Amino acid sequence: MEKKKLVLVGNGMAGVKTIEEILNVSKEKFEITIIGDEPYPNYNRIQLSKVLQGDTTLEDITLNDWAWYQENDIQLYTNEEVTKIDSDKQLVMTRSGLKLPYDELILATGSRPFILPIPGADKEGVTGFRNIQDTDAMLKASKTYRKAAVIGGGLLGLEAARGLLNLGMDVTVVHLGESLMDRQLDQTAANLLKEELERQGMKFLLKKNTKKILGKKRVEGLRFSDGEELACDFVIMAVGIKPNVELAIESGIHVNRGIVVNDYLQTDIPHIYAVGECAEHNGVAYGLVAPLFEQAKVLANAICDVETAPYNGSIVSTQLKVSGVEVFSAGEYIEGGEKKALSVFDDQDGVYKKLVFNGQKLVGAVLFGDSRDSNRLLSLIKKQADVSDTTKVSILQPIGGETGESLVASMSADEIICGCNGVSKGTIVQAIHEKGCTTVDGIKSCTSATRSCGGCKSLVSELLEVTLGDNFDASAQKETLCGCTTLSRDEVVEEIREKHLMTTREVMHVLGWNTSDGCSKCRPALNYYIGMVHPLEYEDENESRFVNERLHANIQKDGSFGVVPRMYGGVTTPEQLRKIADVAEKYNARLLKVTGGQRIDIFGIEKQDLPKVWEELDMPSGYAYGKTLRTVKTCVGETFCRFGTQDSMSLGIALEKKLERVGTPHKFKMAVSACPRNCAESGIKDFGVVGVDGGWEMYVGGNGGTHLRAADLLGKVKTAEEVIEYACAYFQYYRETGIYMERTSKWLERMGLENIKAVIENPKERRELYARLDLALKVHEEPWKKIINSDKLRTELFEKVVVQQ
Repeated sequence: MEKKKLVLVGNGMAGVKTIEEILNVSKEKFEITIIGDEPYPNYNRIQLSKVLQGDTTLEDITLNDWAWYQENDIQLYTNEEVTKIDSDKQLVMTRSGLKLPYDELILATGSRPFILPIPGADKEGVTGFRNIQDTDAMLKASKTYRKAAVIGGGLLGLEAARGLLNLGMDVTVVHLGESLMDRQLDQTAANLLKEELERQGMKFLLKKNTKKILGKKRVEGLRFSDGEELACDFVIMAVGIKPNVELAIESGIHVNRGIVVNDYLQTDIPHIYAVGECAEHNGVAYGLVAPLFEQAKVLANAICDVETAPYNGSIVSTQLKVSGVEVFSAGEYIEGGEKKALSVFDDQDGVYKKLVFNGQKLVGAVLFGDSRDSNRLLSLIKKQADVSDTTKVSILQPIGGETGESLVASMSADEIICGCNGVSKGTIVQAIHEKGCTTVDGIKSCTSATRSCGGCKSLVSELLEVTLGDNFDASAQKETLCGCTTLSRDEVVEEIREKHLMTTREVMHVLGWNTSDGCSKCRPALNYYIGMVHPLEYEDENESRFVNERLHANIQKDGSFGVVPRMYGGVTTPEQLRKIADVAEKYNARLLKVTGGQRIDIFGIEKQDLPKVWEELDMPSGYAYGKTLRTVKTCVGETFCRFGTQDSMSLGIALEKKLERVGTPHKFKMAVSACPRNCAESGIKDFGVVGVDGGWEMYVGGNGGTHLRAADLLGKVKTAEEVIEYACAYFQYYRETGIYMERTSKWLERMGLENIKAVIENPKERRELYARLDLALKVHEEPWKKIINSDKLRTELFEKVVVQQ
């Protein structure tokens, strides 16, 4: 049977969740195309606040990596905008000129932050908080500017403010209402929240109506309707969202506030559906993830012609994702009329709980300071459970009390554990019994529970303990390699070594992976670990690498690529510069940029031109994309500088030539400074070297990124040869004991500086590490040359990867 053509406009959470649900129903029904306006695969937008707060990275919040689209035969167009829908001819047209036919079309265009229409809103330093670009803008601003104002005291505004506090900024939240989160909390809970956040360093201006943003080119302050002003140099607008409906309007689809849909998410035009924040159902456009996922399941069944219950709207719940603050709200949280409230307030411990009843039914709840019962209460609200036979005050008491009874043990099988993804207790128990899941990560992989906001992790862990009983291994709740396995990094590496496992497929099969193909987290990790354990025998699996590594270039936000040839120690020649200039002109590079690592990045190279670019450059790759040595930054040293005490350039070049190409758990940066003036910034590198009178000081574990960390002194040696020996031993020890995607700053803190020193300073162990590194280095032919010289590799790489993406 010929597949129907399904086109999804929007690569966000709601749209891709719909595709996931469709694939669960039938993988053979549709030929799927997804069009997204960002340069990334599908990521978890509700975890952006954690990226901003420094708890995680973009890679960590990626829900479906590039490989997922390939594995499911999905054509993904990134950095692309749909400009027109011809519903008569059933065609989707894009800004770049694509014309894509469809049998069924899903609009999941999401929403955008509402920017107040006030004078100065277009000034530099004013941004929303909706996507990863906004997050990057905030991270960048925090490095230069100090005083931030967040306009909006709702959920998103407070999460943005907490993140900016973490970045060291002075933060004031400006809110029009009388209390914070006034759409989710009553006055008592809001006051408690304000007091707690003030203790954390946040400032508040309530009942303030912003009328103007001050400044010339860049924001310098805010002026309010009462005439008062606030000085600031960075402004976040977090006053709400607006559904993206312009495409629907231009295409003649019925739009109110959002794209109007029926109970099966159908618009008023045949074969066109809408889901997520852009959709309006019964007059409501939802902005939280749980309702969007509920819509996705109904739409997936409907579009696959599977009988399904209609979508009847959602009861929304909210949890604030701010460190150290527990806030939960669900349903109708304000009493009045027939709605009566029952509340308790423990002022000493800062705990407040309120239930709202309509007759004998629980219709709303607010929790502050203790939200352990949030899932149970939400389940009662959703089921509209009759509580007439229950003493209402007992509902407020945590289950267990003095008896120690478990909360999850008392829950029925149909009660929801993961509200975001709608995963019930029964589904998780089934995964434990039938799929052998024994860890939280395993449950996440099998059921999607904990996959979104992560607030239900403690409940899932508790349910594992209750269900497994004596078979529950608390130590197994360690950090596993990923959700596909119950094994830790160390256990996997040991099994690879002991059983002489040589391919990722073999590892997954022999070690009993929960999934047949693994995931985006374990495949590249296994590829690295096998190569690290068996350097002479292992053949690198290109398909298990991240896309940038496969293409040997960094993808940019417009879909083009940046190419960075290596310049050893930051030193170049006129011949190299001519090659770079010639290539940049020939292939219409849009920008040549000297990087912080003392190299030249050639921006704007198209995918199909990458093999020719590398061939004509005839220079080694600088591995700006790689989990390997990136750069060795140097100053000019004693050769030219009157302050230099050592030959930093020669040592830097020797280190870079020695260590280039071989893989590491994460990127690795080095620097060599010829004197304590430290012009090469050796004090914030993974391995930094500083010339002093009579020798060299070696520093380790530094990080110059978002989480700034000064390097620690590893030791002092007299000669450049000793530096190389110590650096190689340290590099190899990190290779052998680091967790994949763990920077040396985190690795050093986990392992302990003194423990690392004990290994590196031991002459026998240092020589053995050096010898094992030499073994690994001998087998690493440069991949950029493979691209040039191998027709087979070129075909495989640039047809399988480039064409499909």
